[in-house]
Amino acid sequence: MIRASNITKSFSSLQVLKGVDLQINEKDIVTITGASGAGKTTLLQILGTLDTADSGTVEINGLKTDTLNSNALAEFRNKTVGFIFQFHQLMPEFSALENAMMPALIGGMDFKKAEAEAKKLLDYLKLNHRYGHRPSELSGGEKQRVAVARALINYPKVLFADEPSGSLDSQNKAELHRLFLDLRNDFNITILMVTHDKELSSFADRNLIMADGVFVNE
Repeated sequence: MIRASNITKSFSSLQVLKGVDLQINEKDIVTITGASGAGKTTLLQILGTLDTADSGTVEINGLKTDTLNSNALAEFRNKTVGFIFQFHQLMPEFSALENAMMPALIGGMDFKKAEAEAKKLLDYLKLNHRYGHRPSELSGGEKQRVAVARALINYPKVLFADEPSGSLDSQNKAELHRLFLDLRNDFNITILMVTHDKELSSFADRNLIMADGVFVNE
């Protein structure tokens, strides 16, 4: 599902990624751990097409992302990948339902269909009683589940998560860990996460350890 070859990335004189190779099979749950500054988030952003590598290739679901122009890449990102961030990145002026609908509307889905799909996902995530609540009215765990619904609304092939449990308490962390296993099984989705959470990495099929811009162990 994901294949990366010889990925390099520098910021000014600092080389952050030093020739990273990676292969992830369909429906795998893979975590990347390592010290801050090792290059984990930079790699995740490149794989998710939020950033570009200085050199190397990225292939997702058989498509080389560097062959796409900006419009095609935006459509690919909207339809094929989903993102979950540490601090949710929900839009404060919109309700949970509206936040979950947003990627579907951006992708051109009919409003009524987008609304129905968002409700279905929020129901799945046990948030059917929170449709109309804004982020300021939700707990940390509820915000993260709305973010999960938003990431799933276009039924992507790959889910990228950057420190998804970093802002959660222990109970919500445990619930999120179980949720990722359910998502893999119920949505046939491949999941790649950057995390410092050792418990979360223990749930994964594979844990890759990064140091100084390369993988050093698995």
